[in-house]
Amino acid sequence: MDFPCPKPVVDALVARAQHGIYGYTMPSPAFYQSVVRWMQRRHGWEIAPEWICITPGVVPALNMLVRAFVAPGDKVLIQPPVYYPFYSAIENNGAELALNPLIYEDGRYRMDLADLEAKCKDPKVKVAILCSPHNPVGRVWTWEELGRFGEICINNDVLVISDEIHADLIFKGHVFTPFANVSEAFAQNSVTCTAPSKTFNLAGLQTSCIVIPNHELRSAFERIVQSNGLVTIGTFGAVALQAAYDFGEEWLGQLLDYLQGNLEYLEQYVAEHIPQLTVVRPEGTYLVWLDCRRLGLSKWGLKQLMLEEARVYFDEGFVFGPEGEGFERVNIACPRAVLAEALDRIRQAVERLSARSARQ
Repeated sequence: MDFPCPKPVVDALVARAQHGIYGYTMPSPAFYQSVVRWMQRRHGWEIAPEWICITPGVVPALNMLVRAFVAPGDKVLIQPPVYYPFYSAIENNGAELALNPLIYEDGRYRMDLADLEAKCKDPKVKVAILCSPHNPVGRVWTWEELGRFGEICINNDVLVISDEIHADLIFKGHVFTPFANVSEAFAQNSVTCTAPSKTFNLAGLQTSCIVIPNHELRSAFERIVQSNGLVTIGTFGAVALQAAYDFGEEWLGQLLDYLQGNLEYLEQYVAEHIPQLTVVRPEGTYLVWLDCRRLGLSKWGLKQLMLEEARVYFDEGFVFGPEGEGFERVNIACPRAVLAEALDRIRQAVERLSARSARQ
């Protein structure tokens, strides 16, 4: 995000920096309790401190989870268009992709449950990575959708890894449900990846919490973590996480209000001034999926239009999988003036494109 993190976090980090000694750090009982209280308070999810494994980020954790639970040549299921590090976490660790693309219709994405069930029946599929809330399409999966997803996975002996890093960033009218909180059976067949990094803009401090209620699964993951020598935690990451979860809730409320305003501004501007584009309304995250296919450009033509003509740097939709071609991912976690300038640049670039097309 393009916002300073909460002042209590800054103050805690400054105080820790002034201590002057930056030796090895281990998570304290208070650290774990901060995570436990946050999950209960924000999401109604009762977790135990011993379920929490600390890693230097969710992406490193995903790589280690693939190594822990998937043999080379076996498959991991994902639901594209989806966060592109999922692909590399799978392929860089000797596993193969099983693709269960989302269905886009009537301006909204949904799971293809029939295809999910067919793919999970393949005995080579050992793990399914659930992106919840989904990045980049912004879906906040309902209790019913999570229930069907989880049942299919359990019935086919497929472990669920639920990436819930955007769980705190939910727009009005929607409710986030932790996958493991749907049922005890789901809790015992899942790994949940969480972190304060997206919520409080702390990604550079590289501290995430991997929640694993199942003792056997947790032990298997911990062996992989330890085999990589990851036996301590970053000093400043530990301080920032605890301060954010203990004292950052008021700041988060203000952030969510501002993001809601940015989303409404984006939707109104696009509808009035760039009708060739369609905003896929997000239910969560600070990322907005923008449908640009009516411009009629190739994926490289769309990239050139945005980056070289509008001079706005988005994540191109095609990096999230072929299903993302013709889309752009917009980060609205920025001052509204920045968003307004970006949209005006895009409007001018699209108008020039239309004028060129009319002359041909």
